[in-house]
Amino acid sequence: MPQISDRVQTFTDSVIRRMTRISNKYGAINLSQGFPDFDPPKELTEALNKAASKGPHQYSITYGAANLREALAKKQGRAIGREIDPETEIVVTCGSTEAMICTMMTICNPGDRVMIFSPFYENYGADTILSGAIPIYIPLVPPEYSFDIDLVEDGFKKGAKAIIVCNPSNPCGKVFTGEELESIGRLAVKYDAYVVTDEVYEHLVYAPFKHTYMSALPGMFEHTITCNSLSKTFSITGWRIGYIIGPAKFIEAARKVHDFLTVGAAAPLQEAVTAGLLLTDDYYKELLRMYTAKRDRMTDGLDRIGLMHNIPQGTYFIMIDIKKFLDMERFADYDDLDFCEWMIREIGVAAVPGSSFFKENVTRYIRIHFARGEDIIDEAVERLARLNELLV
Repeated sequence: MPQISDRVQTFTDSVIRRMTRISNKYGAINLSQGFPDFDPPKELTEALNKAASKGPHQYSITYGAANLREALAKKQGRAIGREIDPETEIVVTCGSTEAMICTMMTICNPGDRVMIFSPFYENYGADTILSGAIPIYIPLVPPEYSFDIDLVEDGFKKGAKAIIVCNPSNPCGKVFTGEELESIGRLAVKYDAYVVTDEVYEHLVYAPFKHTYMSALPGMFEHTITCNSLSKTFSITGWRIGYIIGPAKFIEAARKVHDFLTVGAAAPLQEAVTAGLLLTDDYYKELLRMYTAKRDRMTDGLDRIGLMHNIPQGTYFIMIDIKKFLDMERFADYDDLDFCEWMIREIGVAAVPGSSFFKENVTRYIRIHFARGEDIIDEAVERLARLNELLV
């Protein structure tokens, strides 16, 4: 049999989605793959019903339906304080997953270098490799998930063409400060490089923290490529509607890559999701209030049962420290992946092993999410409380 490519030997399948499959097998509470268990706003479902009946049912414009691009340009233009041209500065993609690989394939030549903060959402490493580039990993050091700006500059000195910044950060919930982003931006300008931002969780930033848009910083729009999605904002992870915003020269090239990757996102879903972009700011305030309550409910529960964890500044993810369990003789031969698989079978809760996010050899964390109903959060905490029986 002919050999497959070398590049696909350098990463695994998605561990996140693997955990979902195992969770389904055992009927566990799935806190691994981060999708909500509640419906999107009625404005979207009503628009979807209309689109299902009346269309559109055929291809939209390859790079996105005009009304969706116009709505995105207005919403994100207000956010960054700059007019965005829907004809030249946006491309609609099949989720932020395609947005990221499209971006990497547009900016990278084989052998280019791209910096990635670690821990990182697992797609970033794979996308960099698939685009022919070489990843350089910059540690985000727990528990504050701080980083050394000198390492970032060293990466640029080594020729890095871009740095990927997930803000707020999946998996650790870090919200980059304005000062941190400004320091990264100055280096990108100095070394004539790109900052590729993933801002999927832009509306899930908890007080007192604030979301700063990299592209809104002085002089940064021409150096920033923003990958985003409507999946988390409107609880429609299965719709797969994302987008890229960036300078016109980049978008012109990215549209060509997008065209040959997927042709275009689903036309009826583009029509339906446009309704969500017409919602007032009250929607986003209520979304944040709801998720703040869910975060507090989950963290209070974890505190009550004695599990160590971080307090996420943004996103809907929490990192739990399982070192005290891995240090037990019972789990002497276990790593965090083994522990997660055991926890699904024996505890009935699915999490993601932290090692799937770290380039460094870090195995003491697991990631859970709290985009679930209150009853599910409470039941998950009760099941996790059974971990304490191991310590008796």
